[in-house]
Amino acid sequence: MMSTTTPTAQAQGEHAAAPRDAQLQALLDKDALYELAVRYARAIDRRDRALLLSVYHEDAVDDHGVMFKGSAAAFADWQPEVMARFEVTAHYIMNTSYRLDGDHAQGELYFVAYHRTKAPDAKEVVIGGRYLDRYERRANVWKIAHRTLVWDFSREHPLDPAQRDFLASLGESGCGSDDASFGLLPLFKR
Repeated sequence: MMSTTTPTAQAQGEHAAAPRDAQLQALLDKDALYELAVRYARAIDRRDRALLLSVYHEDAVDDHGVMFKGSAAAFADWQPEVMARFEVTAHYIMNTSYRLDGDHAQGELYFVAYHRTKAPDAKEVVIGGRYLDRYERRANVWKIAHRTLVWDFSREHPLDPAQRDFLASLGESGCGSDDASFGLLPLFKR
């Protein structure tokens, strides 16, 4: 049986598939970049150094303004010192915008980060801002090459003891290696 597709129609079909393939690849790339964002948040909140390092290239730079600027490894080493004063942190990734250019990409990611300091003078600190990221795909893997944090707002107030009791009555809370997610979600192993 002969094909009813003419060479011209076949060429047009292949030509139409090329933009679709590029669109699908762009979606896959943006999904990989978003996965870096949520992995970063989990790594910070679970105090997981190895997971944190997995989002950065080895020669990456993290610029948290006057608080920190240096290599990804130094940033990961700095985290225990910073996080020691917090009982709980929760980093939320909000709006994400990515621009792709071959094996390079840029991203602007809005975030809100909740921090609760330890008793006896427990406070709630909520910070909002944006991560301005430059990414590179190396060996077919996207990672952060350079991150700059832009601070947009911060609020701090004492934690009401009644609020703390209410939160405790709701059940599991926490961060770090004691977090309930490690026991309840074994696919998220450390």
